[in-house]
Formats: sequence, C-alpha cells, structure tokens
Amino acid sequence: MKRIYLDNAATTKLDQTVKEKMIEVMDIFGNPSSMYKEGRLAKKIINESRNSVSKILNCDPQEIIFTGSGTESDNLAIFGIAEEYKKKGKHIITTKIEHHAVLNVMKESEKKGFEITYLDIKENGIIDIKELKESIRKDTILISIMYVNNEIGTIQPIKEISDYIKNIESEFKPIFHTDACQAINYLDINIENLGVDLMTFSGSKIYGPKGIGVLYKNKKVNLKPIIFGGGQEMNFRSGTESLISIAGLTESLIITEEIKDLENKRLLELKNYFIKNLQENIKKLYINGDLEKRIPNNVHVSIEGVEGEALLLMLDEYGIAASTGSACSSEDLDISHVLKALNIPIENSHGSLRFSLGRETTKEEIYYVVKSLVKIIERLRSFSSIRIK
Repeated sequence: MKRIYLDNAATTKLDQTVKEKMIEVMDIFGNPSSMYKEGRLAKKIINESRNSVSKILNCDPQEIIFTGSGTESDNLAIFGIAEEYKKKGKHIITTKIEHHAVLNVMKESEKKGFEITYLDIKENGIIDIKELKESIRKDTILISIMYVNNEIGTIQPIKEISDYIKNIESEFKPIFHTDACQAINYLDINIENLGVDLMTFSGSKIYGPKGIGVLYKNKKVNLKPIIFGGGQEMNFRSGTESLISIAGLTESLIITEEIKDLENKRLLELKNYFIKNLQENIKKLYINGDLEKRIPNNVHVSIEGVEGEALLLMLDEYGIAASTGSACSSEDLDISHVLKALNIPIENSHGSLRFSLGRETTKEEIYYVVKSLVKIIERLRSFSSIRIK
C-alpha cells in the first residue's frame, strides 16, 4: 500500500537535491575553527551558506546564527533577550497559542522573576491587536508572537505589530521576536518587510535536515548566549558547527524560495478541494481557524462523536499519516492548548485532526483520504453512545 503523508507541519521529507548537497560536503571533515586547509574549506562553505541565507532574508550575513533546531533558536532568542535587558524591565508578552518551544521558555522565565502576559486569540485564531497594544508597558522588553500557528495554520499580523512597536514613543522599545518555523515555506520572510528584530526557523520544516536551526538577530540587538564554549557563531552559539546540516538547510531554503509561488497556488487549490469534500461528506465536521488568513497546506478539523487518537490509528491502517496537533506533544492525550484558547467545545476537541499537505500531495490522494475518513468515522460513530443527526 502506498503511504500518504499528510503531516508536513511535524516534519518534511528530505528533498533529493538537498540530500545530494549534503553528500557532496560529507567528506569535508575539517574543523571550521582550524587554520589549516581542511578547516579553511569547511569555514568557506559555512560562510557561503550564511551569505546565501542572509541574501534570501535580506539581512546582513553576521545577523544569521546557525543553531541545533528551531527550539534552540527560540530558547536563545527569549532567554538571551531576557538576560541581556532585564535591567530595563522584566515584562514579556506572548500568546496562548505559541509552540511549546516558546511557552515552556516563558514558564521558566516566570521562575526567574519575569512577568509574562499571555494574549488571548479571537475565534478565528488571530490575536486582537488592540489587546496587544494595551498590554505593552514601560517595562516590556520582549514581544514574542509566532508568524504561523503550527496546529491551525493561522497567520498573525507580524508587519502590523512591528510597525506599531517602531512608532512607540519611548527611548527603549520592546524587542520583537517571531517563531517562523511554519511560515518559511509559504510566506514573505524578507526581514525589511516584516520589521522583526529576531526570527527563528528550522531545516526540518522546509524539506531539509533535522537538527539544524537559524536565528536571525538584528545587529542592533544585544543577546546573551545560553551555550558556552569555543565562541563559534559570533560567540552566540558555541560548539563545532554541523557543516553537513548547514549546507543542507541552505540548499533547502534556496529551493523553497524558488518554488514558493507556484507551490502555494497548487496547495491552495488542493486545500480548498479537500475542505469542500470534507464538508460535503462528513456531518458535524468543523474547520478550526480562519479560512483565509492561514497557510495553504493546513486543514485542521474537529469532528463530533469520535476520538482523534482512534482516527489517527485507523487512518494509519489505511496508509495515511496525519496528526492530532503538535508533534512535540503528541504523546500527551490532554486537549491541545491551541484548541483550549479557541474555546472549542470539549466534545469536538477530542475529535480533532491536523492534515498538513506537502510537495508530493496529489488530488488523487486527497480523494482517497476523504473516502477513507468517511468510512472510519461511520465505523467509530457506530460504536459511540453519542448519536449524530
């Protein structure tokens, strides 16, 4: 049976061209910090990669920090700013629907005496800009709001937020960070356009290698490191650089930018076809999050009268890989914090599924998924004490 993979928000398949690029540099073993030939060659590839990434992001090469993951990049951004600017204030603003790589850092920061404001979201999955503006104080040092939510795919108004922060009449303005891990494939990542001070992303979401991330840091912003050692990555992230992973991430980012517009158009048509067929064939099915302000590969649904875990297991038997939410917390059977923030009824929250389409997804596969899902839901509902009308 051919497998149908619809969990690209969790991670993506390694692109063949990226794989070839990684194999190409695999035999370059020198330590990039060394002065001899092997080390200089490795350093040259890292510098070329940094230049390529910075060109795509439209920033200075020295503003690109290679890390071990998107999670590490988030940690470095938040802890690094908090420690560097704590004398100016200890107030941080974020949202209730951030990835755990941000939320758990916020919890740790609270233990260190920082005060965190967690913004609500509207029923469409977007923050209320008015609430954000009213939450900013004189002692607010950092605002961290994700570009795209990893579960429901909704897009936050990053440019509008950055424009407002820039116009605050104060000697010190809050530093603005965005987790862009889910946005890189689909949205504008030009730093000049976005206006952010810090932005994180990873290779695993853009058909690149796992275990590699990026933190863009505006050169005007100071940052305390969280990993100490030999002073690699401009002293912000010590540890011998992973040449293979850096080369792979860079290649995957180049490919992503080249195909972005055409792939977005293709995925949008697939997503609309998927949603239309789900709504026409399954009763009591609800789409979570704004239908327009979301990335084109995300379909997040709640289905009344079934359990999400049972749906996943049966879909897997049909050769279909999907998710109930964030892969980083998939073993936790509690209701997703994102769905709680959306105020989704508990009976619907338990029957939630996230389908995230990818570069290999076809219309024929979507048709098969809908047919399979209809059969599975009919079977599960026949066992349930809840009667669906």
